[in-house]
Amino acid sequence: MSTQQPHEPDPYEEVLVSPRYLAGLGVSGEASFAPVAHWPRHDLGDSPCQLLVTSPDHRIRIGWFGDDWDIWKITASAKSIGAPRWTASFNHLTAPEIVAGLTAALARDYAETDAHQDDARFLEPPSMYWRDAFQPLLDAGWRRGVGEIGVIEIIAPDGQAGAMIDRRFIGEDEDAVTLWSGPPGWGTRAEAVFTALTPSHLIAATAAAMTITAPVARERHMLNEDLKHLVTITPVTSRAPRPQAAPTPLDVRRTAVTEAVNRAARAPRSAADLRVMAARSRTAGAVQNRPYTSVPNSAAAPPMSAPPLRHPR
Repeated sequence: MSTQQPHEPDPYEEVLVSPRYLAGLGVSGEASFAPVAHWPRHDLGDSPCQLLVTSPDHRIRIGWFGDDWDIWKITASAKSIGAPRWTASFNHLTAPEIVAGLTAALARDYAETDAHQDDARFLEPPSMYWRDAFQPLLDAGWRRGVGEIGVIEIIAPDGQAGAMIDRRFIGEDEDAVTLWSGPPGWGTRAEAVFTALTPSHLIAATAAAMTITAPVARERHMLNEDLKHLVTITPVTSRAPRPQAAPTPLDVRRTAVTEAVNRAARAPRSAADLRVMAARSRTAGAVQNRPYTSVPNSAAAPPMSAPPLRHPR
């Protein structure tokens, strides 16, 4: 007696995943670049940094390293050509919707900054108060954990995400703040790391993106097998079909002619049949004599877009 195999879900089925900080990269990192889609975009091909998006004055740089441990590296400098004031790095397991929290804040800061302004908000010194960077987490119910002396930790209610700030004396270019999610391990933990001079409001904007409760869309095959038991997966229901529009008088006449022609084809020829054939002939002639209207190319072709980003290996 054969046993029935359980139904296997379609690996390409679209699903909604929450919490978003465990949803992973997805098909690409394009969501992270959406807030700065109007900035210059430089395709660097097969170089380590495959894509570089910069502010118009090149002081902010957002690099995509699709084949590396750190997928995104984001920097800000006081001058177009100069050493970065601070650096933020996001690894290969980070959801791009969380990176978008930082890029959106950078886009806002830049829009409010005059060209060549040395005291731009995206360059301001970090706050001396650690809560300024972590307040969105506290507001969302995250609680302070127990860390080493001089290290402050904040942990999510589910214990699967957290933040850490090292307030011990460290160099300006050293890592000071880490946002993380997932169990420890190369294949399970997402990390965002900020150097010591990163403005506190930019860290807060990134942290706030981690607290958004709305799920994110993924396909089943994109989900990390080691994290599936930690997330809620909801299939996307198919959209209800549109109600069919009421037939027009012309539709009614065409349907009547078509049905009459079909009846005539199955019955002996009669005077009524001849009238139907005449009606069919007139209808066909009207269609053939109708002026041809071409479809503009812009309507037939999809809009131009940048090439999709590559998966990390």
